[in-house]
Amino acid sequence: SDLDVLRSAYEQMRNRLEKAWAARAEGVPLKSAYAALILASIIEKETGQGTDRPLIASVFANRLRTGMLLQTDPTVIYGMGERFDGNLRRRDLDRDTAYNTYTRPGLPPTPISMPSMASIEAALNPPASDYYYFVARGDGSSEFSRNLAEHNRAVRRFQLTRRSGDS
Repeated sequence: SDLDVLRSAYEQMRNRLEKAWAARAEGVPLKSAYAALILASIIEKETGQGTDRPLIASVFANRLRTGMLLQTDPTVIYGMGERFDGNLRRRDLDRDTAYNTYTRPGLPPTPISMPSMASIEAALNPPASDYYYFVARGDGSSEFSRNLAEHNRAVRRFQLTRRSGDS
């Protein structure tokens, strides 16, 4: 039955998650396997190119360790539900919801997607980096930055250029 298939998939994911949690890197800033699942779900939604997954994980780990807001658009979009029309606006980023990582510290209350094992592994084994920001380049890959000034330059280069090319 459909329920048996779902139950089996759930058990497989739970077992894989528990094994990955037991083998996690030392110093991972997560309190539970469920927190790892939540972070992995964000990494999954933020990753356009699989090779960027570890560095995206490192950005979020660095932010969690230092108490910075995660400021990730996919959580805001998830929290908007049916109201999301494909265009994320400043007012959406400012509206406080349980899933708004621009207004609330830490992780959202639940996963926002079904993450791949690659995203779970990245969440539990982020490489050491000094990156705190990233922006989509427009080709599926991400540009990583160490500080806000670098990030703002990357946003201007990749996001604003892409928007002017869209019109």
